[in-house]
Amino acid sequence: MECRRTIFLLFLCAAMLNFSQGCAFLPDVTEKMDEAAVGREPRSIESSRGLLSPQKSKAIMDRLKKSVDPTDILERYITVVESVTESPLTKGNKVVLLIDGPDTYAAMFKAIENAKDHINLETFIIEDDVIGAKFTGLLLKKQAQGVQVNLIYDSLGSINTPESFFQRLRDGGIQVVEFNPVSPIKAPGRLFLTHPDHRKILITDGKIAIIGGINISNVYSGRLSGRKKVEGDPLPWRDTDLLVEGPAVAEFQKLFCETWSSQKGPVLSGKKYFPDLKESGNALVRVVGSTPGSDNRITFIVYVAAITYAEKSIYLTNAYFVPDKQILDAITDAAGRGVDVKILLPAISDSALVLHATRNNYSRLLKAGVKIYERRNALLHAKTAVIDGVWSTVGSTNLDYWSMLSNDEVNAVILNREFAVKMERMFADDLAQSDQIHLDKWEKRPLLQKLREAAAGLFTRWM
Repeated sequence: MECRRTIFLLFLCAAMLNFSQGCAFLPDVTEKMDEAAVGREPRSIESSRGLLSPQKSKAIMDRLKKSVDPTDILERYITVVESVTESPLTKGNKVVLLIDGPDTYAAMFKAIENAKDHINLETFIIEDDVIGAKFTGLLLKKQAQGVQVNLIYDSLGSINTPESFFQRLRDGGIQVVEFNPVSPIKAPGRLFLTHPDHRKILITDGKIAIIGGINISNVYSGRLSGRKKVEGDPLPWRDTDLLVEGPAVAEFQKLFCETWSSQKGPVLSGKKYFPDLKESGNALVRVVGSTPGSDNRITFIVYVAAITYAEKSIYLTNAYFVPDKQILDAITDAAGRGVDVKILLPAISDSALVLHATRNNYSRLLKAGVKIYERRNALLHAKTAVIDGVWSTVGSTNLDYWSMLSNDEVNAVILNREFAVKMERMFADDLAQSDQIHLDKWEKRPLLQKLREAAAGLFTRWM
């Protein structure tokens, strides 16, 4: 789509400006892991009534470990993550996997319809199209019913959405915040474009949260299952979201409120933004939010640590896979020690440059024993992982420099065997609709393709 190519070019120009100033570096995760390993005990798990005792927390983790084949990922990973974030590991959460736009939008519409107190929506892209109209119509209806609606949209991501679209929401009483306005008139003196809000979060009544990779746009509205490809039709977008109920919702709410406050939104008052939350399921969930800053690249540390500690399997799905050396090393090292590493990537992308840069890493990965697959008949936009049959994540984070360094991102990490099984089943369904890349054939690809990939590889640090 032309608007997304425009956004990417703006991203690239801004990124080159940002990095040329020498202000963006990823942390050395090995140092973080070494520091965490020295005499640090994991904090207690948090329940709806507060922190559990160390004994109860240990009992929960022991039960979880017994549900899968032996693996040390749980305790080692938890220790590292708790050394870099205050976000608690919460018990008693219900998690529902939402596959593709129609199911996600249906869940979002239902949550909005049932809201009684407030609706908080944070999104990278909200478009003035059919899906955008459905959302705005419903949000205006709920606002008229006395439900306070608060919207954060990213200025760069929604650059093609007219101001009149948002003014209509404001006129209806909805509180609207534009994240880091692109216009220097709105934000004088700010280095624009270098810090987008890439999060996608919907929270209703402080009790239900929906997060993942799906923006508010017509491109996500098509169903993939049972769909017959018609020549000339645009490809549907393949994405994944997550619905959460339980104590973890308060952590998503905190992230929303922090962003709202940092962008100088109106004071959020008069509503019950942090209600008492009952336990709704049996999943352990940690909410992981990242923002730019030397100590804030939490999603990056989460991914590197989980991959490094994997012992059995790593199944990654990612839309824009242009990883740094630490992630590449962690993945190839895992394959070298016998971990079953499979990576699902797009066969077609809305950015040809990113696609070429992604493929520039294929030879190294394939030679290390990593299995690579490219999804057919869909534009893959999902950002998920499942490791060792017990550790899963769903969120907005791509494994590229821009997500890791410059964006506000959010992921949920789920420690639960039943949910991991669903994630593995979803991954297997995607693999059945993908083509595996084999090293012998890959090495024989045309010279022009190799040159394009090599050229794109020169710009990986700006993607």
